[in-house]
Amino acid sequence: MKIMPVKQATYEQLDSFLSRNQNIDKQLLVDKGFVVDIDGQIEASFILDELESGGLWLKQLYITQSHAAKLPVLLETILQIAKQQRASAVYVHSHQPVVDILLEALDFRQEKKQIKIPQNPSRAGSWWSYEVS
Repeated sequence: MKIMPVKQATYEQLDSFLSRNQNIDKQLLVDKGFVVDIDGQIEASFILDELESGGLWLKQLYITQSHAAKLPVLLETILQIAKQQRASAVYVHSHQPVVDILLEALDFRQEKKQIKIPQNPSRAGSWWSYEVS
């Protein structure tokens, strides 16, 4: 599993991934995203968007169903990237119960109040945070 900024992926790899996963915001991914290469093919992507508070908003995390078992390892790696970027916290907006369970298992805390994010997601769900140390 190799994580890299989108700009380091080949056009062919990225085009293949996006053609198989059309719900991903292509422009946002290209501007601010990371992709995950597994055995020479992109199988996951995510965006870490900087917040004024010094935290990072983990957006648009996607992993193909055939590699879903690698999600906990991917999340741990994302937290390491956040630490390298000296982020104070990582925020996640979850709208799936299974993701809530995973976040709780990885020591994320569910936020009781609304997070101040420039553009809040339109989907209902729960906010989670992880203090990066």
